[in-house]
Amino acid sequence: MTDRVLILDFGSQVTQLIARRVRESGVYCEIHPYNRDGKTIAAFQPQAIILSGGPASVTGNETPRADATVFELGVPVLGICYGEQVMCAQLGGEVATSEQREFGRAFLDVVDGCALFDGLWRKGDHKQVWMSHGDRVVRLPEGFRVIGTSEGAPFAAIADDERRFYGLQFHPEVVHTPDGAALLKNFTHRVAGCKGEWTMHAFRERAVAAIREQVGKGRVILGLSGGIDSSVAALLLHEAVGEQLTCVFVDTGLLREDEADEVVSLFTRHYNLSLVHRNAADLFLKKLDGVTDPEQKRKIIGATFIDVFEEEATKAGGADFLAQGTLYPDVIESVSFAGGPSATIKSHHNVGGLPERMRMQLVEPLRELFKDEVRELGRELGLPEEFVRRHPFPGPGLAIRVPGEISAEKLAILRKADRIFLDEIHKAGLYDAIWQAFVVLLPVRTVGVMGDERSYDYVCALRAVTSTDGMTADYFSFEHEFMGRVANRIINEVRGINRVVYDVTSKPPGTIEWE
Repeated sequence: MTDRVLILDFGSQVTQLIARRVRESGVYCEIHPYNRDGKTIAAFQPQAIILSGGPASVTGNETPRADATVFELGVPVLGICYGEQVMCAQLGGEVATSEQREFGRAFLDVVDGCALFDGLWRKGDHKQVWMSHGDRVVRLPEGFRVIGTSEGAPFAAIADDERRFYGLQFHPEVVHTPDGAALLKNFTHRVAGCKGEWTMHAFRERAVAAIREQVGKGRVILGLSGGIDSSVAALLLHEAVGEQLTCVFVDTGLLREDEADEVVSLFTRHYNLSLVHRNAADLFLKKLDGVTDPEQKRKIIGATFIDVFEEEATKAGGADFLAQGTLYPDVIESVSFAGGPSATIKSHHNVGGLPERMRMQLVEPLRELFKDEVRELGRELGLPEEFVRRHPFPGPGLAIRVPGEISAEKLAILRKADRIFLDEIHKAGLYDAIWQAFVVLLPVRTVGVMGDERSYDYVCALRAVTSTDGMTADYFSFEHEFMGRVANRIINEVRGINRVVYDVTSKPPGTIEWE
């Protein structure tokens, strides 16, 4: 693999989107913290470097800076927002706090052409972009020229053609900059000369070889949940090491209706994997009895899962390697900008491995991939489309979709309502247009009249969101007739619910789980 782009993260909440856009154009890239030392940066052998945005002000004391090696390697550099400002500050320009801030939609006036704009923008164009800045560049370093301006930024786009250094005050990585993905592709392909050879077929071959080299003749054990991550990891590992892999499926009792049967059927009958199925629903319910705090629920579920998994792994004869479906966002969040907006707390069982007492090495075959790339790999491996397209489901499962105390009765009510909601979404042909849809059983009971009798039953909330990246989300706008049909079915077919509401909350970058 020859094309490698390095992204240095200065703490922007949308840094991952830069990587996604670069990967989408067929170029492999990695996100590293901004403070990588020169030796590490050089050893990565990047064909180009991108400096991300960030929350700090270049005008402050001891704010993040890039190692000087970035500008000495002789490779193209693109600075985005804070990245543009820090590049200018380090190369002899000047940045100042502006009285005219720009947040949200803005317009760029293209004042000159450059390789970054080739085939997209020409001098005189007026283009929509997405801004998020309070500081701005007020003096360019030697060798730079202005190629774009905005109302609040006289140097909104800059270029040093000889060194192939470029700066953009706006964010090309977000969908709100319509030509942003094409601009990034111009940088990687036209400016840096990347060929765009990053494919799932090539990844599959490389990953299988890497797994075989790491595992050798050792035994591997994997916690299979039935979600896309663990399912794809299982198939990839099975292709690499075959019978050396044992999968353990722990039924927590917090899964969707019929999900346990679907998982067991697929992986034992279709793929003939070695699968241990443990029904631990009663144990999990006992542990969660009386617990109302959602974070405490997560921790209990994670700890109980580990205990059950360890018990079944021991019964199966143990293993030398523990496989996990860790994805690249998990890796980024654990090593990237310390304390930045992208940092998150992962307290469920899919992150962090098992206790040291188990003495196993980790195998994480998906740690280079984003969620959409995992789906693509699933198709490459022949995973049935209904599994590939399945909406994301959190590790704690239905536990965080029953706010307040959990009981077998509440879970049964929730499963029936959730099945009806998804069934109607499928019938309407809307499933693939929605990123995630589910029902929440609210800790509220209301008085209603059903027929000639009063009822005192639960309220459920329907949630459906659209998302292109899993980081931001907007509610899905159903037609009124559809919502009426779903509500009518739930009330008629699910005993225990007498009112249905729809959650129309949009979510900014960050988690989009409802809890």
